[in-house]
Amino acid sequence: MIYYITGGERSGKSSYAQNLALSFSQSPKYVATSRIWDEDHRKRIDRHIADRDERWTSNEEEKNLASVIKTNDVVVIDCVTLWLTNFYMDTNYDVEKSLELAKIEFNKLLNIEAQIIIISNEIGMGVHAQTKMGRKFTELQGWMNQHIAKHASKATMMVSGIPLTLK
Repeated sequence: MIYYITGGERSGKSSYAQNLALSFSQSPKYVATSRIWDEDHRKRIDRHIADRDERWTSNEEEKNLASVIKTNDVVVIDCVTLWLTNFYMDTNYDVEKSLELAKIEFNKLLNIEAQIIIISNEIGMGVHAQTKMGRKFTELQGWMNQHIAKHASKATMMVSGIPLTLK
């Protein structure tokens, strides 16, 4: 089952996803998709790690999400935005190719019997990107969010720490 959780920055997505995972299992997995870009980013990652206790098993996987998820796992994937960034950079900012590769990888998750909780960001609802590359990434994110939400069993949007049921 796919659970899709989206919202703005600092909207409560991660806390909500982690609590949901712990309601299903006392030994969930956490799949971190981020590359470490700089020291500030490392601090943000460290803060997320500190939020999880010994019940969690952490995996770092930049692109091949299905490779670390097994049958009956309860998994939080955090997050689509950083995962897409990896495709976007590795394809030299090719939106179509990035979307194609991300959809192929996401679709593999649909064949795994597991509780998969996917965190994403609604970046198109914020400030308009100032660069062409940023605007193209916003489009990529929006299209991938639609694809995930379409296939999710449940979809939730977080606003100011409050979950709003979309589906």
